[in-house]
Amino acid sequence: MKVIFSRKGFDAENGGYASPILPDLRLVSLPIPWKTDEHKYSDLQLDSSRTYYDLMMGLKRTKTIKFSKERYELTQYTKCHLDPDINSGTINRTSIWRGLFGQMDGAQTHLVNENVAKDDLFLFFGWFKQTKFGKDERVVFDNKTQDLHVIFGYLQIDKIITVNIGTAIEEWMEYHPHASENYRENPTNTIYVARDKLKWNEDIHGYGIFKFNEKSLDEYGLVLTKETCSRSKWCLPPFFKNVHISCHSLDSWRPEGYFQSAKIGQEFVVADDPCVEKWAKKLIEKNRI
Repeated sequence: MKVIFSRKGFDAENGGYASPILPDLRLVSLPIPWKTDEHKYSDLQLDSSRTYYDLMMGLKRTKTIKFSKERYELTQYTKCHLDPDINSGTINRTSIWRGLFGQMDGAQTHLVNENVAKDDLFLFFGWFKQTKFGKDERVVFDNKTQDLHVIFGYLQIDKIITVNIGTAIEEWMEYHPHASENYRENPTNTIYVARDKLKWNEDIHGYGIFKFNEKSLDEYGLVLTKETCSRSKWCLPPFFKNVHISCHSLDSWRPEGYFQSAKIGQEFVVADDPCVEKWAKKLIEKNRI
């Protein structure tokens, strides 16, 4: 089983700020804005009384959002790219729904070249920052805390479907952005469908999200970033040093004691390795919601 570190959610160019770690330790990966998709931030449920839009309006004093490096007003009509879609509570679901993830262009070509296949495992990570309650009881960023790369969810692959013009897919998948006509025109457009249950544990869904665990990765925590360092400087368990990680080399292991993750690139594929596989399985079992 290969493990893929997959960078998703808000970044410096799209979104423009970190996704929040809520005071109750929920990890809310904010999907990037995307003008041609159907879902709006105001469609996505945070809980029974709040949407992602409500949360975002409280996080920042300036009610703007970045899209392709430019800033725009954030409104209840601002659209977003709901992908990966691995949180069952975000929108209404059918009874047969499973987690989905779409990819295309160079990132998808990279996954193909790395022979990513059925039963391989995506671990989704992104830019996160802890929050606190502000004076008006809204959630705001705690600026005393570190900006981090954090693993927020997972998807074990069941099916890999190239979705082009005319490709028939199951009706329950048609809501996903990569099923729309705009994406189907791209010959590399692909949807990864999660297993219903993990291959190694039939009691756990094959997709899902995590609750924040700030312990080290050695202790099956979720924080990739080395303490006191910038977020792209990771503290990986030592056995990773013996395993090929795509987009990286031995030079990525720095004498200062950290792994310098690539600042450009969405998917980092870790070669088959029994130690990495055991680690990833326990990470999911200990942190899943």
